[in-house]
Amino acid sequence: MPAPERLSRDYFTRNTVQVARGLLGTRLVRLEGYQRVGGLIVETEAYRGEEDQACHARAGRTKRTQVMYGQPGHAYVYFTYGKHWMLNIVTEAEGYPAAVLIRAILPDEGAALIAARRNSQPPARWTDGPAKLCQALHIDGNQHGMDLCDPQSEILVESGIDVPDSDVAVSARVGLNTVPEPWKSMPWRFRLIDLT
Repeated sequence: MPAPERLSRDYFTRNTVQVARGLLGTRLVRLEGYQRVGGLIVETEAYRGEEDQACHARAGRTKRTQVMYGQPGHAYVYFTYGKHWMLNIVTEAEGYPAAVLIRAILPDEGAALIAARRNSQPPARWTDGPAKLCQALHIDGNQHGMDLCDPQSEILVESGIDVPDSDVAVSARVGLNTVPEPWKSMPWRFRLIDLT
């Protein structure tokens, strides 16, 4: 089996929905010195363009969303509900605001660190949500704007396993109660069905 390779900028330059689906089975890794913490990406959501009423860019270019208009492959990390960090990866052409939210991973590296950070939660609950995985991987505003394609970056996405369409659940994005249609029901959430 070939060694994992860091995903290139070209990978993230593609259509956001394609990237969100394609990221299933790749590996999200946080480097902390010589320690690797991370696992397989098993759930994502796509957000694309100012027209997408669920996307932060719906209000246009702001200090918060500036990185979404930049080069693909950068981290868009934002704070929500006054206590949670969320990791997104910028996609598509520079100047077009779009990103993929990493909603869940299946951890397979750095278990001791993750367990400590997740306050003795059972392993099945360590990284099964976007805020949980940021806590587990120690991702916060310090990583906002980080270039995941830079060989020196402390966050990267690596090649992983091929995931057939038969193993993927496609649905509407989560928590969009006040978002109007058709954006509320866009089938832009992708999830690996069998995590056993």
